[in-house]
Amino acid sequence: MPSSEPAALVVERVSKSFADRTLLDGVSMRIEPGERVALLGESGVGKSTLLNLIAGLEPVDSGRIRYGAIEVTALDAGAAAAFRRRNVGFVFQAFHLLPYLNAERNVAVPLLIDGTAPGPALAAARELLARVGLADRATAMPRELSGGEQQRVALARALVHGPGLVLADEPTGNLDPRSAGLVLALLAEQVRDSKASLLMVTHSAQAAAIADRRWRLDAGGLHEDRNDGP
Repeated sequence: MPSSEPAALVVERVSKSFADRTLLDGVSMRIEPGERVALLGESGVGKSTLLNLIAGLEPVDSGRIRYGAIEVTALDAGAAAAFRRRNVGFVFQAFHLLPYLNAERNVAVPLLIDGTAPGPALAAARELLARVGLADRATAMPRELSGGEQQRVALARALVHGPGLVLADEPTGNLDPRSAGLVLALLAEQVRDSKASLLMVTHSAQAAAIADRRWRLDAGGLHEDRNDGP
């Protein structure tokens, strides 16, 4: 069961600076429920920062971010953490699996943190691992998994609690083309089946190809990308 009903994500004139450097200056975008959006741009322009702001991990300097009826930019730290637990799934380039937990326990972590009993949490984890083709690797430790397998575990963990919004930061950056293709197909399938929205930061044309829309962030701001290249 999804932890939340999918909703529109609205970013309104958001700005963010660090020291004397402005990364985001009046950025606006809207992502509808079920829409897959690729966010392109050179390194250092603020793509990952935008993901962090959307998730409530960092405060904006100005502007606001809404997810459905929730104004993310108005949440305190505790409420922002609750928002992420119930609504957001993260997929990172570096996997970030807990090295002392096996695959099924890594996947179950979001459910356990949100108060699901261990039995149902592990059952849900095993079911999702089966859906990403890792039923026979449920008890393997991260060090026993290939890079592609680790990313599939990370993908299962991001989706196990049924988030309405999936944020992916270079999810195939550490993978060979074959593993990347498998992970992207699984990501697109799982997001489609759950009717979640996907915002994916990527430099990869292969990854951007699964998106419904492509946006580019650069010094001139955020604008829809109509080029063929990444």
